[in-house]
Amino acid sequence: MMCLESDGAGTGGSSQDCIPGAEDGGVETLSGRMNPVTSVLDIKSPEMESTSLPEKPLNMRRARVAAAGILSVGNVLNYLDRYTVAGVLLDIQQHFGVKDSGAGLLQTVFICSFMVAAPIFGYLGDRFNRKVILSCGIFFWSAITLSSSFISKQYFWLLVLSRGLVGIGEASYSTIAPTIIGDLFTKNTRTLMLSVFYFAIPLGSGLGYITGSSVKQVAGDWRWALRVSPVLGMITGTLILIFVPVAKRGHTEQRKAQSSWFRDMKALIKNRSYVFSSLATSTVSFATGALGMWIPLYLYRAQVVQKVVEPCNSGPCSTKDSLIFGAITCITGFLGVITGAGATKWCRLKTQRADPLVCAVGMLGSAIFICLVFVAAKSSIEAAYICIFAGETLLFSNWAITADMLMYVVIPTRRATAVALQSFTSHLLGDAGSPYLIGFISDLIQENTNKSPLWEFLSLGYALMLCPFVVVLGGMFFLATALYFLEDRAKAEQQEPCSEPFTVGSCSDSEEASIL
Repeated sequence: MMCLESDGAGTGGSSQDCIPGAEDGGVETLSGRMNPVTSVLDIKSPEMESTSLPEKPLNMRRARVAAAGILSVGNVLNYLDRYTVAGVLLDIQQHFGVKDSGAGLLQTVFICSFMVAAPIFGYLGDRFNRKVILSCGIFFWSAITLSSSFISKQYFWLLVLSRGLVGIGEASYSTIAPTIIGDLFTKNTRTLMLSVFYFAIPLGSGLGYITGSSVKQVAGDWRWALRVSPVLGMITGTLILIFVPVAKRGHTEQRKAQSSWFRDMKALIKNRSYVFSSLATSTVSFATGALGMWIPLYLYRAQVVQKVVEPCNSGPCSTKDSLIFGAITCITGFLGVITGAGATKWCRLKTQRADPLVCAVGMLGSAIFICLVFVAAKSSIEAAYICIFAGETLLFSNWAITADMLMYVVIPTRRATAVALQSFTSHLLGDAGSPYLIGFISDLIQENTNKSPLWEFLSLGYALMLCPFVVVLGGMFFLATALYFLEDRAKAEQQEPCSEPFTVGSCSDSEEASIL
């Protein structure tokens, strides 16, 4: 017997009407017996029932992991290309005949174009096909980098311009790729995948130094260093087009509403934990941009003062320091991400504010070791490298955590805009000016002193001493983030729909209701 529940509109009897014959698949009606229609689609073999259902989710998981892997490889190439120039910086200075400020201008122009383009790609990424934008960006910067390797020594301004164009191409990737990963995964899995993605930053940076110096050493010409990343970039862009799925924005959180760009910006500016974490990220960018650009050259000058190496007056120059610094950056990037993720996981058992607090401790500890670099470099290069190792490990520990915090306090439909705005702010206040500023201060000190290897070393060291003070300021910003983190996370969670798709009613969505 099958019992059909009445809606209460009947005139008599109980609230359930029992219909004979329902238990064997048929239904007795007034006109006779009605059997269910059976089609070919309704017939399933035992093999289909046992294997088809679990295979699809498994294949989807594998596809998502593969997509995250490809996106992480693309991030490695972005930073490899960015720091290949730093790996051969001394050769570029010798080839084009430019001072420290001119060399720093290469990175500054790159970052300026990057930060200007980032908000544009953030707007596009929240509204158009993201993987097409990513691929086009990779193809663009690959072509420009390859072309820049053929610039002659009379046209240094053209090399500067090419780095600016490369920054536009890379802005599309750094802005949009994390949001795709954020929509493919949730919770702890998303934290893990974002950690892998952001581990690509120090890995790619380190490989940039290694690739630049190694390829130049083998080929005997620094230009060949700029011809490696374009080939790999075009291959990765093709893989993204083929294998990365078109993830729906906020799909893993089942978001549906979308507001205008101006309303998104207004909401982000009012999000205090987002604002303070963005300011903290700016200090990280300032330090990494300046140290990444100048530390290999600073340690080379230290060895010249110590009479360990001879001054290089014509290329090709020694690349040992770029190789060592690149290797250290790769290792410390891995250790930093693992250390940050592990410390955050452990501290979450103690406090819900673990994410910003771990970042603050890492920044303050990093500032101490960065200061010790300049003390140790005067007498021992080995001790300086040890301090660099410890300082970079602590500095890199907050990258993935900061990205994960953004996912917690910002709703899915404005995450690309949030990443873009944070990228713009961090570059504007950070590494957009720090490489040039350090070079400018160094040149200014040299102009007021006797020209000698000693003062070339000291002037650059005095200029770089600005970095640890900025890092301490970043630690203060992370502590301010901790004050508002729980409140802003709760607001973001209140705007999420109920986890059960068939639940009657809807969850609180106060902000969306106010703006619609």
